[in-house]
Amino acid sequence: MLTKKQQEFFDKLKDAYGKETLPSFEVLAERFGFKHKNSVWQYFNKFREENLIFEENNRFHINRSLFGAKLMLSHVRAGFASAGEDYVEKRVSLDEQFKIDNPSTFLFTVVGDSMIDLGIFEGDTVIVQKTCECRSGDIVLAFIDDGYTLKTYRNKNGKVWLEPANKNYPNLYPKEKLEIFGVVKGVVRKV
Repeated sequence: MLTKKQQEFFDKLKDAYGKETLPSFEVLAERFGFKHKNSVWQYFNKFREENLIFEENNRFHINRSLFGAKLMLSHVRAGFASAGEDYVEKRVSLDEQFKIDNPSTFLFTVVGDSMIDLGIFEGDTVIVQKTCECRSGDIVLAFIDDGYTLKTYRNKNGKVWLEPANKNYPNLYPKEKLEIFGVVKGVVRKV
């Protein structure tokens, strides 16, 4: 268990460097006002003992499991109220869950209402994994004829089209060109 002083220093490290490689003891000593780099080393020994940091290729990193939001084991009912249990199952990170820090993952802001019946609304952020391959039923970001659109990809007996999730919009059939940019892996919404 950390002392209050150790916890304060660790929190400052986490805020300042996040998932980045931590700098040298000399740099940390100077930045955080220690007289000697040995003081930083003593803190790091305790942090390693508590599994808060790890060493890789002679460089220190903060344990990645300490980032992200807390996923609670108990469920929240959307119907009648129930007593919730404050039990943390694990920490989750959108970076890890949706591979957001992967160079083939992109975030787009949705404009329009053609996908509302699937719960994708204007202003939502969709997480798209870049790929040219998809299956019928996947929600895709596609280039069709002269523009990009977000729709459900359909392929039946060799006939391909893009299907909206709003009865006020027609299916889109490619006249000249249909290219799949990527498949939607998640939706993020601010409330």
